[in-house]
Amino acid sequence: MKLLSFIVCSLTCLLVVPILSVAASNPYEVKQGDTLPDIAIKYSTSAENLIQINGLQTSNLLEGQLLIVPTKHEVMPGESIQDIATEHRSTVESIKKDNHLTSNYLYPGQILDINPRKLNRKGNHILMTLDEFKEWLFNHQFSREIRLIQQHHTWQPSYKHFHGNNHFQLLDSMRTHHMKTMGWSDIAQNITIFPDGKIAVSRPFDVAPEGTIGPTANKHGIAIENIGNFDKGHDVMTKEQKDAIVAVTALLSLKFDLTPSIDTITYHHWWHYKTKERVLDDAKDYEVKSCPGTAFFGGNSTANAQTYFYPLVQEKMEEFKRTFSKQEYKDPLAQ
Repeated sequence: MKLLSFIVCSLTCLLVVPILSVAASNPYEVKQGDTLPDIAIKYSTSAENLIQINGLQTSNLLEGQLLIVPTKHEVMPGESIQDIATEHRSTVESIKKDNHLTSNYLYPGQILDINPRKLNRKGNHILMTLDEFKEWLFNHQFSREIRLIQQHHTWQPSYKHFHGNNHFQLLDSMRTHHMKTMGWSDIAQNITIFPDGKIAVSRPFDVAPEGTIGPTANKHGIAIENIGNFDKGHDVMTKEQKDAIVAVTALLSLKFDLTPSIDTITYHHWWHYKTKERVLDDAKDYEVKSCPGTAFFGGNSTANAQTYFYPLVQEKMEEFKRTFSKQEYKDPLAQ
C-alpha cells in the first residue's frame, strides 16, 4: 500500500487537495490523456469491468486517480492463497477459478492471474463496507471544491423500515421520492449510512447535493443521510452506525483537508428552513428542522457538536493517520 500526497492547483483547473491513498497493492495511477478503454486493453479486461471493480460513477478519468486493475502475482515462500486474495482485493474462489486450481495449494514462483472483486452495486448506488469506502474515497479524484460535510437523518425511512438486507430498496425509494415528489434531479444525498454500518455512495461527489438545507450549504457540500429518526424518544443509534458515521466523517475530513468545526461539519438544524441561511443556534424551533436529530451524538446544537461529535471525529482522524503512517510512503514531489 502507498501513501501519496498531491499539491493544490488553481481552482480554475482540476482541484487536487492533499490526500492519503490506501489502495490495494495492484493500483494503476491515471496519467494525462488516459482513457478507460485504453487502460482496459492494457490490462486485458473491459472498461465495464474496471467501472464495476472501482465503483466509477463516470467513465471520465482524472489525472492522479488510482484504479484497481487485474494483475499477475508471483507466489512467495510462505504466502497463502487467502493472503494473496486479501492483498489484491480478490477472493480465494476467484483466484482458484481464474487459475484452474483444484486446491488451495500454492508453490513459490507460481504465477497467478488476479482479478479484483467487483463492488456491490445497483444502478448508481454503490454499497460498501467501511474499508471498501476508505479505499474508494482515497483512490478517487474530484473536480468540485468540497469544504463542508453535512449531517442529516432520514427521519423516514427509520429503523423500522430497515430489515438488514434491503439497502438498495430503501435507496431506490428515496431516489424516487426525491425525483418525483421533490422535483430534484437525482437522490439528494451523496452518502447514506445504514444501521448495520454499511455505506452507500449514490449521487456523484462532483455533483452538489440537493435538498431543503439550501444552495449555500450545498454548493461546496457533501451530504450524508443517516438512516433513522434520531429525535429523542425514537431510534437509538446502533454502535455499528455510530462508528461508521464518525469514521466516514473523519475520512472525508482527511480527504478534503478539513479540521472539524462548525464551518466544516454542519448540521441541517443550523440552517433556516425558509431563508436557507445559516443561523446556528439562533432560531425558533419552527424556523429550523431538528435534523440530524435532537439525540444525534448528544443533541443537534453547536455546543453538542463541539462537545460530543467533533472530538470523536478528530480522534478517529488521528487514528487513521497513525495507520497510514505505517504504510509505504511515496512523495511525488521528491521524484
